[in-house]
Amino acid sequence: MSAFEAIVLGLVQGLTEFLPVSSSGHLIIVRDLMGINIPNALTVDAVFQLATILALIFYFFKDLVALPKNRTMFWAVVFGTLPAVFLGFLLEDSMETTFRNIHLVAWMFLLGSLIMYFAERFAKQDQILTPKRGLVIGFFQALALIPGISRSGATISGGLFSGLTREMATRFSFILSIPIILGSGLKKFFDLHKDGISGGVDPYLWIGSLVAFLTGLVAIHFLIRFLKNNKLTIFIWYRIVLALLILVFV
Repeated sequence: MSAFEAIVLGLVQGLTEFLPVSSSGHLIIVRDLMGINIPNALTVDAVFQLATILALIFYFFKDLVALPKNRTMFWAVVFGTLPAVFLGFLLEDSMETTFRNIHLVAWMFLLGSLIMYFAERFAKQDQILTPKRGLVIGFFQALALIPGISRSGATISGGLFSGLTREMATRFSFILSIPIILGSGLKKFFDLHKDGISGGVDPYLWIGSLVAFLTGLVAIHFLIRFLKNNKLTIFIWYRIVLALLILVFV
């Protein structure tokens, strides 16, 4: 991996991990279109994921420290994490093989856009967060294990369907993602350590990680501020246009 490739992949990971456009889908597209073939791709994914989780922890540090005292939020996160954990174990092999097809990613872009559209169209946004609503949002997060759906897009939509305000749905989406992203990154590291890391540690890995961390902070701050007064419409149209371009030209 060259320094340029590390920066590009770090930029894509940091921005799209938190914007409702699907980081896994964009990484697949970028690697395919740029012809980036990394021998230790799993190592890169694991390190970049942990870089973005550090951005989340840094940004929401006060919320996380207060989480044990906020019983409602705490149990909402616990219940919301369970569906993705169970589905992740069931679909682990498929997520690394079958779901990595670029055309399937395009179709999932369209499906995710449809979910986001109906969430904006029919949501009432007049309810408060509860553990039960956290569980409902958790099922949306589980759906986003398929590349192209978008974890943040799905969970924000789940929050809107549950009646949360757009701002509350966005903040909860980010906090809910911490156990899943952290668990996924650590599991990849443990698997690599168990099997032996092939290809060694890329010297440019840490450059890409720093880029992922910094751009992740920017993406989190931007989306929270943006969705205070705006809908998901711009992201819906972006996903639709990108999906159609892939299906027609790739």
